[in-house]
Amino acid sequence: MKVGIIGTGFVGASAAYALTLRGSCTELVLVDLNAKKALAEAEDLQHATPFTHPVRVSAGQYPDLADAQVVILTAGVNQKPGETRLQLLERNVKIFADVVPQVVKAAPEAILLVATNPVDVLTAVTARIAGLPDGQVMGSGTTLDTARFRALVGQHVGIDPQHVHAFVLGEHGDSEVLAWSSASISGIPIEEYCLQREIQWDEEVRKTIDEKVRKAAYTIIEGKGATYYGIGAALARITEAIARDARAILSVTAPNKEGLAYALPRIVGGSGIRDTLEVPLNAQETEALTRSIEILQEATHLAMGHLR
Repeated sequence: MKVGIIGTGFVGASAAYALTLRGSCTELVLVDLNAKKALAEAEDLQHATPFTHPVRVSAGQYPDLADAQVVILTAGVNQKPGETRLQLLERNVKIFADVVPQVVKAAPEAILLVATNPVDVLTAVTARIAGLPDGQVMGSGTTLDTARFRALVGQHVGIDPQHVHAFVLGEHGDSEVLAWSSASISGIPIEEYCLQREIQWDEEVRKTIDEKVRKAAYTIIEGKGATYYGIGAALARITEAIARDARAILSVTAPNKEGLAYALPRIVGGSGIRDTLEVPLNAQETEALTRSIEILQEATHLAMGHLR
């Protein structure tokens, strides 16, 4: 399978590395406004393939995306320390207004996977610009937030996080919602699991985990300037679900009928998003998700104004 990546900054390069290490595709094309950077990243990655998988990595231009099954959009400016994802909005909308039409012209059948922040709003923007069928445009959404959630729960209770079943919903950002009421460990409610194993589990533990998930990006950005390894791995995982028609359940972002995009568990396969699932929520979580959607609705309305 052929995959394209637009943008070879920290996130684009990390995604390319993850795709290469995992053997997520057979061909990888890197496109960047800085052609020398794209070429350097492609050559460096190609030199890693004798130790990984036989992935053909090259740098190119938009026409070289022809026949790609997935194109990952990572182009844009980075989030600065102390800056929210939504504050990136105006600058990145302008970039996408230029990039997306060129991608669609070169690879009209490709599934577009948006990673640039604010990812929910830019997924809605991408869908509006691209005009592609439902399910063909998605964003990384809260896939990484969900992974952080599961990792922290797994760490607290001392198990492999792959056995933690839990989702983060809504905005990939400050208003995101950790769906505690439906979270489980292999089908066992977390509270019951901790009771059986005599592990502390109370409101303070949940509050600590919630804070670490919600503020993870800020902490990482403060320490090293950007986040990229986690999202790079998440993008590789989503790409694999498409490449293998895995029909995996992932908390990706997609636009609804009104054009508003936010994260919910969705079935992802070869044709993109096949269906969207509803997570049982308690009243408090439902209210929080409604607030998150309202925040995104306001930001999306603002973004669409920048397209006019």
